[in-house]
Amino acid sequence: MLALAIVVLLAWAWSTLWPYVVCVLGTGALGAAGWWLGRVHKAARDGDRRWRAEEERKAREMSMAAVDALPWEEFEVYVAELCRRDGCTDVVVSGRKGDLGADVVGRMSDGRRLVVQCKHYAPHRSVPSEDMQKFVGTARLEHKAEVALFVTTCRTFTKDAMGLALRHDIVALHRDLLGAWVKGARLESLLPLNGAGLGNRPGRYRGARKTKRDA
Repeated sequence: MLALAIVVLLAWAWSTLWPYVVCVLGTGALGAAGWWLGRVHKAARDGDRRWRAEEERKAREMSMAAVDALPWEEFEVYVAELCRRDGCTDVVVSGRKGDLGADVVGRMSDGRRLVVQCKHYAPHRSVPSEDMQKFVGTARLEHKAEVALFVTTCRTFTKDAMGLALRHDIVALHRDLLGAWVKGARLESLLPLNGAGLGNRPGRYRGARKTKRDA
């Protein structure tokens, strides 16, 4: 009887209640549609972002193919050319034994002394901590680096090597960042991306030294 009474009451009041019922149902439907459209838009946006990132990676790899083909001596010359392109001055390539990790030296556009170690390794390799230890030990003490840059054609630094770079303010430029540099990113914009890389204040060191390539 109670159920029947409720049905009768609803039927009697329907003419008054139906606009509210329709409004609630319509609002719910609009909310569900908005949620679904938002999910579709987010998925499309994420897919587009992934596609763009992949296209950028492919473009970097295409430009890096020519870099991979360079002998290590020419790779050092090429890195020096990138430095000059971005406003560095007094850029010198050592290319000799006994340079104690300073393959390229020069000055940033703001006057800071730049010291670069170049390692032309196969893409699948990782820079070991031993390589980074040598550079850490000489970059500032021997060469008075205010910006110390370790550039490699391989994809990664080992965990220990990256830890050293971060602790000693070495800019660790792996393959992807080098690819961005090759494609036109300016050196100044890359310095903060892997290791702090900002070095000491401009003008702290002014003495230039001729360098030789290490054994």
